[in-house]
Amino acid sequence: PMAEGVLPVLIGRAAKAAEYLAAEDKGYTAEIQLGITTDTEDTSGNILTKCDTLPDKTSFFEACTHFVGDIKQIPPMYSALKVNGKKLCDLAREGIEIEREARSIHISEIIPEEVDEKAGIYRMHVKCSKGTYIRTLCADIGAALGVGGIMSALTRTECSGFTLSDAHTLSEFEAMSESEREAVIFPTEHIFKSVRKIRLPAFFARLARSGLEIYLKKIGDCAEVGELIALYDESGAFFAVGEVREFEDGIAVKPIRQLS
Repeated sequence: PMAEGVLPVLIGRAAKAAEYLAAEDKGYTAEIQLGITTDTEDTSGNILTKCDTLPDKTSFFEACTHFVGDIKQIPPMYSALKVNGKKLCDLAREGIEIEREARSIHISEIIPEEVDEKAGIYRMHVKCSKGTYIRTLCADIGAALGVGGIMSALTRTECSGFTLSDAHTLSEFEAMSESEREAVIFPTEHIFKSVRKIRLPAFFARLARSGLEIYLKKIGDCAEVGELIALYDESGAFFAVGEVREFEDGIAVKPIRQLS
């Protein structure tokens, strides 16, 4: 409930690209309060334990380093994950707790900052893979320090290549004119800004729009099987995303999602 920050919203045909958007890593700025545990792993829950003896800043900073890299994380009960068709958070509200399997996640960076050492409050800048629960990261760091920990604030600073500088609040958006709104909405191709782009002659563009694979020498020479390719027509208009695949006749780009 306390979370704020970047939330990409896909409009119209762009919604067909949702699976590619969700695959990207995310960035967060989180605040952690040491010395407390709750049933929700954040300040909105019921307090379970308290510890008055808190570690110093050096110990907290050191603990953070042990959570960088490939780690296992057990999803919290208060989450939207489903078990037998029912959300874990709904089960938790009924007082039911079930065993959850640890999942593999990747934390590429944790940059800790002191907010109030005496009170055990710190800030963390985190870059992580999808499926990472920052609340659980806070709880796990607190557990590693032997005092418990909860998340007390959360801002998503980056998601799927979008940052806070790209974002607008709903109230800001509502106050804009139609032309101003159109100016701040990104085209669908922005989702694929980091992939290779190919401009197809009219004949090959027609084939690609029909879903047929495209054999191009310049693809076969340097492409990797599984690589995504953004496809543009002769006029420079983005219309589809393809995937490099290996066929009997060689390497080709197979259109996998029509986006215009």
